[in-house]
Amino acid sequence: MTQLIIRKARPADVATILELVRGLAEYEKALDEVIATPADIARALFCDYPTAHGQICEEDEIAIGFAVYFYNYSTWTGKNGLFLEDLYIRPEHRGGGAGKALLKHLAQHAVTMDYARFEWNVLDLNEPAIKFYQSFGAQPQNEWVGYRLSGQALRDFATGAE
Repeated sequence: MTQLIIRKARPADVATILELVRGLAEYEKALDEVIATPADIARALFCDYPTAHGQICEEDEIAIGFAVYFYNYSTWTGKNGLFLEDLYIRPEHRGGGAGKALLKHLAQHAVTMDYARFEWNVLDLNEPAIKFYQSFGAQPQNEWVGYRLSGQALRDFATGAE
């Protein structure tokens, strides 16, 4: 029986993290949208004041998945929260508990730190993930609609262009 190890990502993991990000994007049929470089990943996760954090899930010393997350803050609760940006387990390792172990690891971190929330998004078409999340009590937040400014729209808004 193999043992799952969840550990903090290290600078030596940058190429692996990017490979896993690309695997996730391919699964979501959005591989052409991945523009992150190894330098981008390294800068976000391993600088003096990282804006994102990573966990690697290993089996037999092989990286089989990862989670990247960051912290947010709720003025209503007066506490931080943990937002999961990405979670991915290689297809050949799914169903063995690695995804749940990663999520539990992050939930334990949130509880230990007295965070108010542990949140993430899932594509509405990703039925296997939705069923998986609901299997342990996660609930969709239907009352909030996410908005995004990016690319040219973000630049135009920031510079006052209309």
